[in-house]
Parts: sequence; C-alpha cells; structure tokens
Amino acid sequence: MVLHFLIQGRVQGVGFRWFVQREAGELDLRGWVRNTEEGEVEVVASGSEAYLAELRASLRRGPRGARVDRLVEHQLAESEAADLSSFRIDGAW
Repeated sequence: MVLHFLIQGRVQGVGFRWFVQREAGELDLRGWVRNTEEGEVEVVASGSEAYLAELRASLRRGPRGARVDRLVEHQLAESEAADLSSFRIDGAW
C-alpha cells in the first residue's frame, strides 16, 4: 500500500521531518518526507496497512513543539512505490 500525506499546521522548524524519518524507519516503511513551499510537510510512504496506520497516528501527533491542524491523505497506485527506497528526508536540510 502507498499513501500520500499532507500535514498542515505548525510543522516546519520543529523537527517534523526528522520525527517522520525516525518513526517511518522504525516501522520499516519506504518513502520520503519533505517541506513544501506552502509551509506544509509532505510524506509518501509504502508498506503494510498496519504500519501505515501507525505512521498516520504519529503524523497526527507530531513531535513536541509541532501543532497538527489538518492531515490530508490519499492512496496512490502501487506503481508509485517502484522507485521508493529506505525512508529519507527529501530536499534541503
């Protein structure tokens, strides 16, 4: 299963990407996380439905200092997972 998440709220400048990378890595998910120019955090993750549900719960909670106002989720085609490798932070550090 492949899911795309868009997290809105106070999610930049609070360690959100590192939090997501750690959580996804512990769940052995593949994919990436990055900041958007609109001030959101975007995540694409591939793995089992159960582990993705755990990631979803973590995204709703966020790291300390974050405030998640909205979590938008879409399921992607399995073909979207073809190029995904171990979970990573995408874009500038």
